[in-house]
Amino acid sequence: MKFHKEGYTSLALVVLFIFVINAIANYYDANLIIKWFLYAVSAFLFITIVQFFRSPIKKIQIDENAVLCPADGKVVVIEETDETEYFNDRRIQVSIFMSPVNVHVNRNPVSGIVSFFKYHPGKFLVAWHPKSSTENERTTVVVKKADGVEVLFRQIAGALARRIVWYVKEEQAVQQGEEFGFIKFGSRVDVFLPVGTKINVAIGDKVVGGKTVIAKF
Repeated sequence: MKFHKEGYTSLALVVLFIFVINAIANYYDANLIIKWFLYAVSAFLFITIVQFFRSPIKKIQIDENAVLCPADGKVVVIEETDETEYFNDRRIQVSIFMSPVNVHVNRNPVSGIVSFFKYHPGKFLVAWHPKSSTENERTTVVVKKADGVEVLFRQIAGALARRIVWYVKEEQAVQQGEEFGFIKFGSRVDVFLPVGTKINVAIGDKVVGGKTVIAKF
């Protein structure tokens, strides 16, 4: 387990806030109840930031015929739908919802070359809202596998998330299971697969990024 680099600023701000409020309480000699309340709040804030930005060290099992889950969380959508940004045809959509207590590292579901990337500024509807995938802040990444099959995956900000981070660009070679991004404070990742792909998960399943096989070609 390690602390993710995206959390350095947040951790620094929380530590500074904790130091200031406790220094003020001690300076004005606040009563014991107030001091213990501030200690409890300080511990809660520190633990919350540390757990949110935790980044487990994982040994990824590469499988070219598998689609690895891109994030920790729960499967909330499995449906055949029209993908209108890149493919403009029918695809199977699998969506993973990440709550604030989940690890928020995003991982490549397949290996290949990034054939398309686009960032979309947008709204911050709750991640399970039907329009969140088309109206929220989001990124769209398409990776072309060695056999020519393309997989589209999309980071979608939630009501709490205010920043999506990505580490990929077009023409870049990526490896299955490696980090491709991070979303802060509650979010969702959608994966769009060719119709006919065998789905290995069900709605409501808890999944682990880089470990759970969500589909097989």
